[in-house]
Amino acid sequence: MTIEQLKSHALSARRDIVSMIYESGIGHPGGALSIIDILTWIYDEEVDFSVSPRARVVMSKGHAVAAQYAMLYQKGIINRSEFSSFRQINSRLQGHPSIKSIPEVDATTGLLGQGLSIAFGMAAAKKQHGENQRVFAIIGDGEMHEGQIWETLQQAGHMKMDNLVAIIDYNGFSSHDPVNEVINLEPLADKIRHFGWHVLELQNGNDMHQVADTLLLSRHLKGKPVAIIAHTTKGCGVSYMENNGDWHSKTPTTEQYQQAMEELQ
Repeated sequence: MTIEQLKSHALSARRDIVSMIYESGIGHPGGALSIIDILTWIYDEEVDFSVSPRARVVMSKGHAVAAQYAMLYQKGIINRSEFSSFRQINSRLQGHPSIKSIPEVDATTGLLGQGLSIAFGMAAAKKQHGENQRVFAIIGDGEMHEGQIWETLQQAGHMKMDNLVAIIDYNGFSSHDPVNEVINLEPLADKIRHFGWHVLELQNGNDMHQVADTLLLSRHLKGKPVAIIAHTTKGCGVSYMENNGDWHSKTPTTEQYQQAMEELQ
């Protein structure tokens, strides 16, 4: 798929994320908009729902599930009419991924810190069964404060789980606050590298050219798991949401929704 096609898919997904949250009246737009370019590449270039076995995607930062639902809508797995039911009782579109509702989300997540462990288990199973597809874990930077993440980084590095890709959505916020003022992560790349991982720094995780180059490079790194530190912008694409911690969890007004739709044309 061309870069322009990928950019078009990501732009459509941004509109769907904002629409889903506006129509349902609840959700987490900031972190969904920061990770959507990377998710677009993964779902368009790595995940093929028509085959089995296939690549897997674990949304460890499960509160950003609107981004995953936007991808599954593009793949025909959920319907546009379901958007208004997002996070409502008895809806398939729960506020965190649930394989009971939608098996294609690959993992039930939401309690932060657990998704990388789940992805590690999937990767280990694929190794045992001789499957070549990779497993991607999408991790929030604030989630890196969880001890279970570091336990899994240690074990996956020790076991040289080179079919596992951890993508850290480094948008700079832990919920509403600057992530490194809550608990400083730096020097993050050095720390992960010392646990036995390949580490790639994606300087702009919202630039599709850079996203494609980095993820294509990751395919060629063998012998160790791969961590991609993706520097992104929280709320990317909607001016009043960008780098604004207030939009971690907030619903746009009608006027704000209309402005967002204009900006996302």
